[in-house]
Amino acid sequence: MAAVLLLSVALTAGCKDQVTTPGAAGPSASTGLGSGDAADPVQTSASPSAGAPAGSPTPSASAGSPKPPAAARPPVNKGGWIVIDQAAQAARTKAFFARKPKPVTGNPVKVPEFNVGCKVSHHNNDDPIVAPGLVGASHNHTFFGNRSTDAGSTYESLMASTRTSCNVGDDHSAYWIPTLLQNGKPVDPKEVTVYYGSRLKDPSKTQPFPPGLRMITGDAKKQTDTPDKQGNHFWCAGIGGETGRTADGLFPICAKTANLVRQVTFFDCWDGKHLDSPDHKSHMAMGDHTGACPKSHPVPVPSVSFVIGYPLNTNTNGITLASGTSFSMHADFFNAWEDDALAARVRNCLNQGVKCDSAGNF
Repeated sequence: MAAVLLLSVALTAGCKDQVTTPGAAGPSASTGLGSGDAADPVQTSASPSAGAPAGSPTPSASAGSPKPPAAARPPVNKGGWIVIDQAAQAARTKAFFARKPKPVTGNPVKVPEFNVGCKVSHHNNDDPIVAPGLVGASHNHTFFGNRSTDAGSTYESLMASTRTSCNVGDDHSAYWIPTLLQNGKPVDPKEVTVYYGSRLKDPSKTQPFPPGLRMITGDAKKQTDTPDKQGNHFWCAGIGGETGRTADGLFPICAKTANLVRQVTFFDCWDGKHLDSPDHKSHMAMGDHTGACPKSHPVPVPSVSFVIGYPLNTNTNGITLASGTSFSMHADFFNAWEDDALAARVRNCLNQGVKCDSAGNF
């Protein structure tokens, strides 16, 4: 049901660009895809989170809340399995669940979710998850979030960078997708909404990602549809929706009042031991048919989903991805949230099963 509501939000709601003026209004809980053309928001972690009322504390400044401990020692890379300090993670988890949730006020939608609104930051042929340290070793990617992201990015470098193309200064995370091309020329998303939610039966057990966790979803090498013909998920959002298909049948043609959209969703169950794995997926898993995490990956973490809106409607011929056909769509997430800011949103919004805005407010 949460996934259905998320899609409904993306179809019907508008997303307002954020500015860095303290006290500026943040996006409402119904932030989705709109048509604003304002300049990219550029935030620093030193400024209040967008949407916070002037003079009020940001979600990262939760006085009296237990703060998770720093890692006791750096993660260890064992053949692509990046192993975390189990004792430090156990202490972080204990501190998180000892945190008292903020009382729910008003009448928020009963969906465990908060969001981050982003614009495109930059492009390059780097991939710090799949090809770390190898400049130009990948197909072209479109990056949003942390403006410093390149082949050499690490958790430490992302946390040290205070510039982001998203509307939450406490989120230093890096997000990227293959560049969309039309007749060989890049077409940038008009906006991307990153949703953090829960699809599990009991969202109260969800806990924040560990610092530096990274993962991918999709397969850049996949060039054909799935046997059930459900592998292509580009669709039309807006009044009129889809009016036809391109000559090759791969892309929808949208009404003039709609735009081309793609949604990608990441795994939401973690093995509790690794920040990454050789295929960048095996340390993660999807919730099973019972709505719970499997025993192999017992830790519920937020379900991250990108809703990507492209400024294309009636002319969608000649479209492909830098990684190949539409079926090669994939996405990458490198977590670099300020610990307290992420913990506040997960505890207040996801654990209590309510919808919050980008600032973490009900």
